[in-house]
Amino acid sequence: MFKTNTYFEENVVSVAFENKEGKATVGVMAPGVYTFGTTTVEYMTVISGSMEVNLKGASEWNTYTPFQTFKIEANSSFEVRVTEDTSYKCVYE
Repeated sequence: MFKTNTYFEENVVSVAFENKEGKATVGVMAPGVYTFGTTTVEYMTVISGSMEVNLKGASEWNTYTPFQTFKIEANSSFEVRVTEDTSYKCVYE
């Protein structure tokens, strides 16, 4: 069954599901700056829009656009900046 999650005063909304890839979410982010924490390894793919990402310990922000994926280590955190409504898919390892 699907589970809906909302974060940051409903500026980030995701739907959790599970399929042959494993646990995943698809969601949307309104413009803003957000900090997320992880408990497992995550692979986030931008579907539409774009996001600037700063992984924990990184000195630079990197921009990701549709169909680009980045990896976040387990037990870590990352910051995301979006300037337009942006959709994503996140797969959990």
